[in-house]
Amino acid sequence: MHTIAILYPGHSAEDEFAALESVIPDSAFPVVHTWEGATDHDVQALLDLGARDQLEPAAEQARAVSPDAVMWACTSGSFVYGSEGAREQASWVEQAAGVPSSSTSLAFVAAVHRLGLQRVAVAATYPAAVAAHFSGLLEQDGITVTSLSTYDVPSGEDAGRLDAAWVLDTARTADLTGAQCVLIPDTALHTIAVLPELEAALGLPVLTANQVTAWQGLVLAGHPARADGLGALFAAA
Repeated sequence: MHTIAILYPGHSAEDEFAALESVIPDSAFPVVHTWEGATDHDVQALLDLGARDQLEPAAEQARAVSPDAVMWACTSGSFVYGSEGAREQASWVEQAAGVPSSSTSLAFVAAVHRLGLQRVAVAATYPAAVAAHFSGLLEQDGITVTSLSTYDVPSGEDAGRLDAAWVLDTARTADLTGAQCVLIPDTALHTIAVLPELEAALGLPVLTANQVTAWQGLVLAGHPARADGLGALFAAA
């Protein structure tokens, strides 16, 4: 069994990790909550969410499940720190947990590179001022953002209440011109169940927040990270 501890802020779509356990062989994704308040899509609030004093205690708590790896499962709470800051943030978690660690933002970067791609369209729940930080992190890591679509969802709690139809409809409105894949950030958004539909509808690989978080954690833990029904990323040889 490969155990990936998930450090998750608030309560919205953490149920996706339990669902992933049923489709990824030899995997466990126990969730440790880092934050019990609102998860507003505001830059300062997100900086607070990803602060060292929030993450280190949760990472230390994760030791109780004897994880093989730990993931900070928050895209916005990592990308607001920029590429270098996100890596420093992951190092805080790794030092506190004592096992390989990363974050959702860094997982997006790794997943794009794993697929051998460079040009991406982003369809983000966040307000434009927040989503711009995600584009910036991607660009800092050599990934070209061909378009950025934003939907002004005010918080993670609001994102968690959005249904599959919303995810599919908004993804279809994204400008895909020149893109090799589509990125849908926000670990508060339920996307796992509709990954096959998303890729079929858009005709491109689709990377979503909880999908890449699980994948990166599995890779860090030495798991083959292959499974059916989870898109091109989990089908990659």
